[in-house]
Formats: sequence, C-alpha cells, structure tokens
Amino acid sequence: MTLNELAERSQAVLDQVESLVVGKSGPLRLMLMAVLAGGHVLLEDYPGLAKTLAARSFAQALGLSFRRIQFTPDLLPTDILGTYVLRREQGEFELRRGPIFAQLVLADEINRATPRTQSALLEAMQERQVSLEGETLQLPQPFAVVATQNPIEYEGTFPLPEAQIDRFLVRVRFGYPDRAAEVDILERRIARRVEQVTLEPVCDAEELLSMQAAVEDVRVDRDLLQYMTQLAEATREHSSVEVGASPRGTLALLSLSRARAALEGRDYVIPDDVKEAAVPALAHRMIIRPELWQREIKPEEVVRRVVDSVAVPKAERWTAHGG
Repeated sequence: MTLNELAERSQAVLDQVESLVVGKSGPLRLMLMAVLAGGHVLLEDYPGLAKTLAARSFAQALGLSFRRIQFTPDLLPTDILGTYVLRREQGEFELRRGPIFAQLVLADEINRATPRTQSALLEAMQERQVSLEGETLQLPQPFAVVATQNPIEYEGTFPLPEAQIDRFLVRVRFGYPDRAAEVDILERRIARRVEQVTLEPVCDAEELLSMQAAVEDVRVDRDLLQYMTQLAEATREHSSVEVGASPRGTLALLSLSRARAALEGRDYVIPDDVKEAAVPALAHRMIIRPELWQREIKPEEVVRRVVDSVAVPKAERWTAHGG
C-alpha cells in the first residue's frame, strides 16, 4: 500500500468514526496514529465522554473483531486469557479462548481490576501472545488494546503503576465537548432514530496490516532522531520532573512521528510531526516531583515547555531527504 493510499484510507476511517464521535477530531486522529504504529491506547477521562463508543467505532471502521472486557475487582486472569475445560463426553480438555483473542480489545475501567489481572492483560499486550497450561498461543494480528480509566473515582480501584502505564503508546483525553458540538450530538441522535449504529468497514485486517507496514517505510533524518533524543533528555533534566521519559518514550515518539507523517501522505518525518507527537508520547511516561503536586504542575505542560526550549533542526537538513 502506498502512503497516499494510506492517507486516503485513514481519512475515510476517521470520517466514519467522527460520524458518531462528534467534536473529537484531535484525539481520534491520535488514536488512529497509535493503531497505525502498532501500539495501545490509554483513554483517561470522565464517564460519558464516548470512550467506549470510540473504541467500538474504530473496530467497525477498520473491519476488526472486537471484544469488550469490563474490569471489576473479582475479574481473574483466566477471564481475560481463557482456560482449558474438561469435555466429559470426549474425555479430553478443550481450549476456551478468552476475550483477549480479538483484534481490538476494549479494557473498560482497567484500574478496577486487581494488579494480578492487570498484569495478565499488560503481559499479553507486550508479548502479543499468552501462555495457558504451558502452551504459547499467538494473539490475532493486527492486535490493539484500548484501555479506559476514570480519573475521578479512586475507592475500590487499583491505579496502574507508572511502569505499566508506560506500556501504552499514548494516553488520550477527550474532554467535554463545546456547546455547538453537544448540540450536534443531540441532533444526530434524533436524525438516526436509534441508539446503536453499526459503521460500515472502510478496510479489513489485512489492509490494516499493510497500512502498518507502510508506516515502517517512512524515513527519518538523523538530525530529527537527535532532536527526539534531546526532547527526551530534556524531560529527565527538567527541574519539575523526578523521573523523565525513558528510551521507550523516545521510541514511542519515533513511532508516532512516523504515523503522523504517513497520515499526511509523506514518506519522511518533519519537525512538526515530532512536535505534535511529543505530548502524547512522553507526558504519561514522566513523574512530577511530589513537592510540586500541590502546584498542579502537569506532565503535559512540562513537555510543551521542553518542546519550546529545544532547538529545532534546520529545514534544509531534513527536506533534502523528503523532497
């Protein structure tokens, strides 16, 4: 698949999803960038802001199999991964695959499950395989997890450790819609006359794999690689930060920058790609110094300051490779 075809197909996917999820073009675009880069998404926002709808809509528009897992304190790893059950008539064990064996999995309210269950999901996300009774089973391809968290309810929850949040390529927040967008939501609900709508697929799993492979063809000039590294280093050296972005964060920045370039139909990365990807790639991988929490300093703001402070490579150095 060419990058021009990828850009056209991606825009068609976004148009489909935005027909249901109104006024969230930026976050939806970021979610698609993460999927194209082969990563997972953490949706952290208040209830009722279309997190579940967005995940289901992407699965339908991309032509992927979809499963939703509602995380609760009594959820067990086997409820996610599956298990072997005895078939008495045949006298043998039969594998019953869990909901993790879908191409797009929604892990709803992931922080309500115990750390043991969270770890089972996160290990499957990382390894893209599961082990059951000593047997290793590959997960379907493509494979993506969209996990949600409610940031206002903490009673009875098990917050993801920082090292586990690092497993997600991006953290996305939708935020409340503005008045015009909310009116649009109501008008569209009246027009369609039903609560649930199924979107027509724009592509299928094989085409998405081709799109992901095309992202790997996007070139990155060495000066821009150094720029990405400087941004990550600057987060580690910032006075407000206790723990800065790790090399995994730099790799995430690379992946998202290439995905953004591909969405634009380019086979090369420019500084604007890196700048747009910086906050979603790096902010959730940082820990602000505890004594500064009361001042409500947010990692996102620190990354923005870092982007403003680090010199951008000169244009002629990277345009020479891009055309």
